[in-house]
Amino acid sequence: MTDLRNRLNRSEILLAPGIYDALTGLLAEQAGAEAVYLSGASIAYTRFGRPDIGLVSMSEVADVIAAIRDRIATPLIVDADTGYGNALNVQRTVRTFERFGADVIQLEDQSLPKRCGHLSGKTLVSTAEMTGKIRAALDARSQAIIMARTDAIAVEGIDAALDRAEAYLEAGAEILFVEAPQSDDEIAAIMERLGGRVPLLANMVEGGKTPLRSAAALQALGYSLAIFPGGAVRAMAATGQRYYANLLETGTNAGLANQMFDFGGLNGVIGTDEMLARGKTYDG
Repeated sequence: MTDLRNRLNRSEILLAPGIYDALTGLLAEQAGAEAVYLSGASIAYTRFGRPDIGLVSMSEVADVIAAIRDRIATPLIVDADTGYGNALNVQRTVRTFERFGADVIQLEDQSLPKRCGHLSGKTLVSTAEMTGKIRAALDARSQAIIMARTDAIAVEGIDAALDRAEAYLEAGAEILFVEAPQSDDEIAAIMERLGGRVPLLANMVEGGKTPLRSAAALQALGYSLAIFPGGAVRAMAATGQRYYANLLETGTNAGLANQMFDFGGLNGVIGTDEMLARGKTYDG
């Protein structure tokens, strides 16, 4: 955990790809990711085929954390939505997620039913309620880093969002996430108010409300952490559409053979031979 805290304080931005299960976590780790981001939206998309509108429960996210942590060692940033209730629920969420393997736990100030930060129609809890949740999370955690997200730009405007972020910082939040700035001017306002005081997270959503920037460009702006939370789902969904359409049209996967792993290739990625060899060491 100390290593992750130190990494967040370096001038070089930390890029955390979005994942949604143990396989995507493994692929990101194999690609060299220094940290990964478990997106609540991506769990909703992939586990239930539903939008990010508050349908995923705390225990369902905890199950995914456990499966990921059983497979990879990469630092894991976890989207805990609203904490799934009041301050006492937040404490249970923090204890559970940390026990299952979360290194950073992100809490947001939406009220129920929450929704994706790049959807319209969000509502917020009061600043006082959110600061109470942050304090509760800090009291409950052992080592996990607590991140606070505000969705206030879309509801109350940029000035109110910055006031909320300031209050969350005073409450003890260790990373701030001002969600969905819609222009370069709003990004500049975030940096002017908060830059250099605490690690700031940028959320890159393809087709979302925030102008897309590369990790290098975000670093130049002053961000410490960049996430691309749903990119893997969108890429795999597009690939999956083509795959199923081709299979049902042609009755074969031959036309896509150069775009997919064969049986041996996938087994190589997931380490089948190594795991079977390890099992043999326990044979009587």
